[in-house]
Amino acid sequence: MKGLTRKQQEMLDFIDLFMRREGMAPTVYEIADHFGIKPATAFAHVRALQRKGYVTRSSKARSLSLVRTDSPRHLSLTLSVPVLGRISAGAPLLAEEHVEETIQFDPTLLPHGTGGHPIFGLRVSGESMRDAGILDGDIVVARQTSSASIGQVVVALVDNETTVKHLYIHNGQIELRPANKTYRSQFYAPDHVFIQGVVIALQRTYK
Repeated sequence: MKGLTRKQQEMLDFIDLFMRREGMAPTVYEIADHFGIKPATAFAHVRALQRKGYVTRSSKARSLSLVRTDSPRHLSLTLSVPVLGRISAGAPLLAEEHVEETIQFDPTLLPHGTGGHPIFGLRVSGESMRDAGILDGDIVVARQTSSASIGQVVVALVDNETTVKHLYIHNGQIELRPANKTYRSQFYAPDHVFIQGVVIALQRTYK
């Protein structure tokens, strides 16, 4: 099998994760929506994966299937997750200039139903979420979304600064609550807080 470009590898990983989580193959439109590209561009990438022998596809809907291989480069058991070095207001979250590195993550560690949603990583700085098991230097893995439920751990953008906190509502204000008693909650008007994602997993490297 021929080698893959980074985008092709990411697309192959997404197809694999989607199939594991949803029990069916994604459509070209779902692939295009996940990567924020046109369906014709997604179709071209799928055709490239076919030519290189990584997937097969017929004219039927959801007919994509992976060609398993013993090649160690085929990351059928891992997912490529972009780790963002920064997040800028008004810019696409997963813009290439935001990506600092890419990590490989075991998709079986993600919650059920994650397939089909863009995910990203963010390196944590500080100890404000220590009691939630999130330590300085950890990489949180988040599902990209602009909304969240009360109590969830979110990646939020406030005054062009990124923070990872529990989300609550208090007297009509957004409360970003830490998980460390030595830190205090921060309160903001709703139009000052922009949810970027909900934390769904964690990667930690032991030194």
